[in-house]
Amino acid sequence: MESEVKLASGALATLAVATAALVVLPYVQVRDIQAPEGLKPYTSAELRGRNSYIANGCVYCHSQQPRDKGFGPDAERGWGRATVPADYVYDKPHLLGSMRTGPDLMNIGVRQPSQDWHLGHLYQPRAYVPGSIMPSYPYLFEVKDQAQVEPSEVEVKLPPGHSPEGKVVVATPEALDLVQYLQSLKRNYPVLPPEPEGAAAQ
Repeated sequence: MESEVKLASGALATLAVATAALVVLPYVQVRDIQAPEGLKPYTSAELRGRNSYIANGCVYCHSQQPRDKGFGPDAERGWGRATVPADYVYDKPHLLGSMRTGPDLMNIGVRQPSQDWHLGHLYQPRAYVPGSIMPSYPYLFEVKDQAQVEPSEVEVKLPPGHSPEGKVVVATPEALDLVQYLQSLKRNYPVLPPEPEGAAAQ
């Protein structure tokens, strides 16, 4: 009986220490973090696009956490500076990701600001990145005759040879929202205060 009590006590102590280290202390560290000056809340369209990003499984192949130079060459790859907790103030749930089948997307809005590029890439990734293993998302688009395209609709401008013959590709509202979300992924504002004047000369 005594050994069972010791075993249960040891298990509870281990659980308490692990909970304190992995849950309580990190929460205490980040609970009062404020949004950086350059970070804006998501618009309603961007939030819908974020939901589409989750629903289409983008998080399974793309991370949103560029690493520090000491942990990997993310900066040299052009993925931006290492992220800090404040970069995720408006992200609920966080979409850090744990796989990198494709590149990190935290700063894709800086690297690829073009709506046309994003729409075309979603429709046919290999038209833009030869050899890409990213799936295409044709159900986010409609294929129409030119005469059927409404003035308010956005026609996808695909590279030569990638449009359906005699047809045009039109983005659905979901595709446009998803692109707006991707374009909003810009964490290129400074996270450290500027050095005082004259500090560099000392």
